[in-house]
Amino acid sequence: MEAGQATADRTTPRVPAWLAGVLPLAILGIAIGLFVALGAPGLERNGIPLEEIAVERSELRPGQIELSVRNDGPDPVAVRQVLVNDAFVGFDQTAPELGRLETATITVDYPWVEGEAYQVALVTATGGTVAHSIDVATETPQASAGFYGLMALVGLYVGVIPVAIGMLWLPWVRRVDRRWIQFLLALTIGLLGWLGIDALLEGTELAGTGSQAFGGAGLVFLGAAVAYLALVGIDGFMRRRRRAAASAGASAWRLATLVAIGIGLHNLGEGLAIGSAYAIGSLALGVTLIVGFALHNTTEGLAIVATVADGEQEAGRGALGRFVGLGLLAGAPAILGAWIGASAFNPSLAAFMFGLGAGAIAQVIVQIAPAVRDGASRLLHPLAVAGVLTGVTVMYATSLLIAV
Repeated sequence: MEAGQATADRTTPRVPAWLAGVLPLAILGIAIGLFVALGAPGLERNGIPLEEIAVERSELRPGQIELSVRNDGPDPVAVRQVLVNDAFVGFDQTAPELGRLETATITVDYPWVEGEAYQVALVTATGGTVAHSIDVATETPQASAGFYGLMALVGLYVGVIPVAIGMLWLPWVRRVDRRWIQFLLALTIGLLGWLGIDALLEGTELAGTGSQAFGGAGLVFLGAAVAYLALVGIDGFMRRRRRAAASAGASAWRLATLVAIGIGLHNLGEGLAIGSAYAIGSLALGVTLIVGFALHNTTEGLAIVATVADGEQEAGRGALGRFVGLGLLAGAPAILGAWIGASAFNPSLAAFMFGLGAGAIAQVIVQIAPAVRDGASRLLHPLAVAGVLTGVTVMYATSLLIAV
């Protein structure tokens, strides 16, 4: 019996482990490909076509309104008429018919007036209408070196400078009692928690205005999951590399880096929203807006220095360079976001980026929470609760100063 089994083992070819794992997936892919190639037999849909169009962007030129639209439904869509404030107007389009997920640009000839509100309606071949509102008509700035310089300046004002100012609290933070460090870390959790909730709300709202075919609000939570899991992996990698030199300073710098990454991703989404809103003329970037965002984001610098206060004493001569790096990591993404938003805004992309910020912030909160525990290992002791509530209150109060 054993001899026969040995003979069978010698004559039976061994299939490589990787091939055994890939083979079922390959068969599944072939089956799906045949199903699609045959036109999904048995699943044909009859009746009135489902026509859905999403207006992803509107730009205003002298005497023209330019709309970027995407077919959000399963069936081809053709735009036959355009109305502006209930009046039929002439228009041109780059494609007479849109297949699923295809895009086109519709240029409407209309003598719009600066500062007025307009309601645009697209009428499809089946008689369906898609409405798009222009709250305040303003000529869309042309992309140029000066325009991108302005966006960089805006990102500098709302991102880099406020974070740098907030980091000037470090000398004061280093002088306070250890219990107040726990209070400041809890305050940081409150600040970051507010930013995370704000990112989720902003992303969900943006997802509702864009194409739903890419996932809509689901993109926000997808981005949050991607950022959270990616940072968990990065943190694990950093822990393994620094395990041999796991000093308090190294741990503090690692945690401060994670805080800066979370804030930076949030500021990336914030800059994206600012740049896109400025480009389409729906947001007045005045002094009130700049001051409001500056006050709102200054607390982000405090969040960074609160986590590194203890470790900075052992950091040595390289501390200043590290702080500059942390400030840029947290604040500079606002500039990149402003550039992207001003030149290639897409609601689905914006929703995903806000989700990235929310997920990163959630992972940072998980990292900070253990340092808030008191001597009895309580997480929600009175001082910690007071810190969290103070952080939420500060962010709420400063958010009221932002004119949107």
